[in-house]
Amino acid sequence: MLSLFKKFKEGLSKSAKNIADKTGGIFRRAKLDASTIEELEEALYGADFGYETTEEIVEETKEAYRKDRELRGQDVAKIGSSVLRRVLDGSEGTIEFKDDRPTVICLIGVNGSGKTTTTAKLGSQCKAEGREVLVAACDTFRAAAIEQLKEWTNRLDLEIVSGERGADAAAVAYDAWQAAKSRRKDTLIIDTAGRLHTKSNLMDELAKIRRVLQKRDESAPHYSLLVVDGSLGSNSIEQARVFHEKFGLDGLIVTKLDGTSRGGSLVGIYRELKLPIYFLGFGEKAEDLQAYQIDNYVDAVFGVEEEVSA
Repeated sequence: MLSLFKKFKEGLSKSAKNIADKTGGIFRRAKLDASTIEELEEALYGADFGYETTEEIVEETKEAYRKDRELRGQDVAKIGSSVLRRVLDGSEGTIEFKDDRPTVICLIGVNGSGKTTTTAKLGSQCKAEGREVLVAACDTFRAAAIEQLKEWTNRLDLEIVSGERGADAAAVAYDAWQAAKSRRKDTLIIDTAGRLHTKSNLMDELAKIRRVLQKRDESAPHYSLLVVDGSLGSNSIEQARVFHEKFGLDGLIVTKLDGTSRGGSLVGIYRELKLPIYFLGFGEKAEDLQAYQIDNYVDAVFGVEEEVSA
């Protein structure tokens, strides 16, 4: 658990540093004054926690300051952590694997979100947990996506089913399900074409993939997860909303959090859509995809271990 928290802390270090820099190290201060609350508000907005969450933290901090003029930086960090835990209650997504048939996980999202690499990383994680994994390259729109996924699966020793560029993505998904069943694989992870949520023809392709899978298993895909680029911040909320309305999402994977100071963005997304978060991506290595945990996220983004010390 300690190493997992360390991964969260390292991955979210830019967000934690951004908050600390803008507050002048408020969480380390022995005593606060009224002006530091304004600094805190600016820092939380900069980290993209969103209006409602930021205002809740600020208002609770003001109330605590009115009651205790000896309020310390540690107390403010605890207030912020408490608010985040309350807002994120219910946000942890957990994949429950089927016992009698392949569990189908479909990853969707726009180009550039890290969807294809996340497909391979998730496959590697499932394999490390002892699962029998098959990956399907259903992004037939881009030849580069197929090759990229093949390179990753070769590196991670994962089995893959793919088609040629321009092939029917739904047909590849169907073949992959058949292969998973015949090879006794318990996990099928499908990479789909990156698409803008405003492109109806590509959204229709997703619906076709679902229809084809449901001919073999009426409950498939069991998990439809949207891969979201965390550096986009709150701008990704509308993107997620449209995908959810048109396709139906079970949850989110938020990537590229290691390269952004906007690590609070997933709070706004969850608050707006109430879609659980399954994984966070912190880098390029396979192990940089980590299961999302509220406590680790909150402690890391506030820099608790480093900033809040007795």
